[in-house]
Amino acid sequence: MTFLATPPLRTGLLVVQPLRRRHCAECRGGPLSLLVVEDGAPRCLDCADLGHLVFLPRGDVALTRRSREESALSAVVVRFNRRKGRYERQGVLVEEAGLARAEARCLADAEARRRRRARDARRRAERDVRFADAFAAEIRRLFPGCPVDRAREIAAHASVRGSGRVGRSAAGRALSEGAVTSAVVASVRHVDTPYDQLLMSGVARHEARRRITGTVEAVLKGWRASGVEAEVG
Repeated sequence: MTFLATPPLRTGLLVVQPLRRRHCAECRGGPLSLLVVEDGAPRCLDCADLGHLVFLPRGDVALTRRSREESALSAVVVRFNRRKGRYERQGVLVEEAGLARAEARCLADAEARRRRRARDARRRAERDVRFADAFAAEIRRLFPGCPVDRAREIAAHASVRGSGRVGRSAAGRALSEGAVTSAVVASVRHVDTPYDQLLMSGVARHEARRRITGTVEAVLKGWRASGVEAEVG
């Protein structure tokens, strides 16, 4: 197969990863893992005055861009893809010192991103705590007889970020009475009734809910009545 001329890519200096064994037309060294095409003949990197450069594989776009910015001399490395019939980028050759400076810049950015993520996480956690407190307070307003610790437990469970539970719904975030009541009912159903055991024993969900309806209503009535009794007292 005739050696191909310079690859038709508009990328500045080009270096080729050959598919076949090639030797330098100038120093006769080889076989070459990387070569430069000059006047239709292959030359090794040393003969092409690129031997001092280091190879950076493709994959990290930011590091590649910065390495070329930090290098006075750089080249794009390509290889011919026979199946696709075209040359494809494999990476770049850059100055070692330029690569080191680029890596330092990327590490600095990564550290900045880490700090920003940590700050964002703290802010989200603070907002989540405030929301859970507000949710628990609304539970206590609607169900004054609900123990404080139980209200906090219900609020914490219902408002877990990303859980898809009622506390994270639009109605839940608005602290609507329906959403708050739904969270309380769900807690009573699972904690204060044999609902889970019924499901595990094979009872259909709708039938299990029917069987424990009285118990749920009794607990809710008791939690609501406690506030009325306190006002009367």
